[in-house]
Amino acid sequence: MEENNNQNPQEGFSIELKPEVANGEYANLALITHSSSDFVLDFARILPGMPKPQVRSRVIMAPEHAKRLLQALQENIYKYEQAFGKIQIPSQQGGRTIAPAFGQGGKGEA
Repeated sequence: MEENNNQNPQEGFSIELKPEVANGEYANLALITHSSSDFVLDFARILPGMPKPQVRSRVIMAPEHAKRLLQALQENIYKYEQAFGKIQIPSQQGGRTIAPAFGQGGKGEA
């Protein structure tokens, strides 16, 4: 059997996940802006009783990486929907996804 020495460059590397990062940050709002050289993704959390959303994390990436992220999300959403069913989006207006405001469309119970 022949050994393949042309491994995928993404295989065989490891990443460090520090404990303070491992828990993650909950975000239910993403704001995306861009320039000719960068995409900026701000992940925010909006909760009842909060006067305005709080940005919890900002990720800045090159356009090529943003496109790779889009492709990876599309692939993973496809796999998710194959396993768990179609993801339903509550409403859409003018091409933008609108989440129901807190206090509307539900009782707000866990």
